[in-house]
Amino acid sequence: MKGAHFLVAFLLLVLSTSYVFAYDPSPLQDFCVAINGSKDGVFVNGNFCKDPMIVTADDFSFSGLNIPRNTTNQNGFNITLLNVDTVPGLNTLGISMARIDFAANGGETPPTLTLGQLKC
Repeated sequence: MKGAHFLVAFLLLVLSTSYVFAYDPSPLQDFCVAINGSKDGVFVNGNFCKDPMIVTADDFSFSGLNIPRNTTNQNGFNITLLNVDTVPGLNTLGISMARIDFAANGGETPPTLTLGQLKC
């Protein structure tokens, strides 16, 4: 009798396992390069994804982060933001970066200034 219960439990386990693996052979996505719009693209993280077959290395790079920016504004600073808008390959990676340049003659960032108020 115990053997029959074991056999039924084992059979149910085997049958339920086949349903678990049947949903998607590869549920993870390595990258999603953002594009402005697409008729039949995949919408991920607020942006449409570029076709992986036409992705280039330029989608993942930004040149010029090492170059100082113009700091001749009222407060004497400039912020260079790197996010999905400037580097489309950062979509779905959760990465962003900012470079802040201060003027040599006393540039400062006011404590009440937010990124929404900046004119970079």
